[in-house]
Amino acid sequence: MGHAEADLAQVLDTGPFHLALRAALAVRGLPLQRVQHHLAHRGIKVGVTSLSYWQQGARRPQRPESLRAVRALEELLDLPGESLVRLLKAGNGGGLSSGSRDADRAQGRSYRSYRALVDPSGAVGRLLADLESPTDGGLQTVGHHERVRIGAGRQLLGRHSQHVVRAHRDGVDRYLAVHHGDADGDPAGVEVSGLENCRTGRVRRDRASGVVIAELLFDAGLRAGETYVFGYGFEDGSGGTSTEYVRGFDYAGGQYVLQVRFDVGALPVRCHRLSQATTGMPRGARTDLTPSGLHRTVHLVEQGVRPGMLGIAWDWG
Repeated sequence: MGHAEADLAQVLDTGPFHLALRAALAVRGLPLQRVQHHLAHRGIKVGVTSLSYWQQGARRPQRPESLRAVRALEELLDLPGESLVRLLKAGNGGGLSSGSRDADRAQGRSYRSYRALVDPSGAVGRLLADLESPTDGGLQTVGHHERVRIGAGRQLLGRHSQHVVRAHRDGVDRYLAVHHGDADGDPAGVEVSGLENCRTGRVRRDRASGVVIAELLFDAGLRAGETYVFGYGFEDGSGGTSTEYVRGFDYAGGQYVLQVRFDVGALPVRCHRLSQATTGMPRGARTDLTPSGLHRTVHLVEQGVRPGMLGIAWDWG
């Protein structure tokens, strides 16, 4: 598989829709006028301007005739069936996590629903507004590996993230990371570090909710379609007994890996994978996870993130 084909396969998996469409058109080498001509032969009328808007992300096909055109594009561009339609249904955006919470930027009705899962106080929204955060931060997560540390006092010590994102518009030069420690924590004592390919900008804290939001600045603005790898960390240790770490996602996206490491003097008696689809829904059935005895870690890997909440819980016995 060539480099361009590999990039196309990846963006078909992670989205967003307009970047996947743009990549498919580039790989197949079809100008928009030819695409319009082929669609017209199938009895589907779509203007070149509309096709251009779709691949730029300025508009999204929504009408039945437009969705028919998208399915025809999948066949014309030799793409897997429903690959573009799936991205349309998933939309663009990001997620929140709680226990410590990390916010990819998101938009739309589903974002408000998932934010309610992990930010019932509304503190995240208020602090993001203070940082002039747009509704859509312009980034799609391709992969995210989180490492969480639990201390001898059964408290959340901190977490490090290795994050891979793709820009879906030009000029994106920052990421807003949100940390929400465990109960009784003090956000004033939380330290934020840009560990790789980023530096810490403004930091906002809300004492009542325990939320900390940090602006992580990239080396330069990204171009639409460009990927970026960066790492950052939160050091906490101020909260009480920790019993779970969860993240909320409001889009179908890339791979998510969560690893929790326990202190040798504080090992749980059992660990579970947990999930929840949306607000108002019960949490799904817990799946037992087997910790590594030697390294005192437990982990989960989600190859294709789906909307909802995902994490690890543990019992101290």
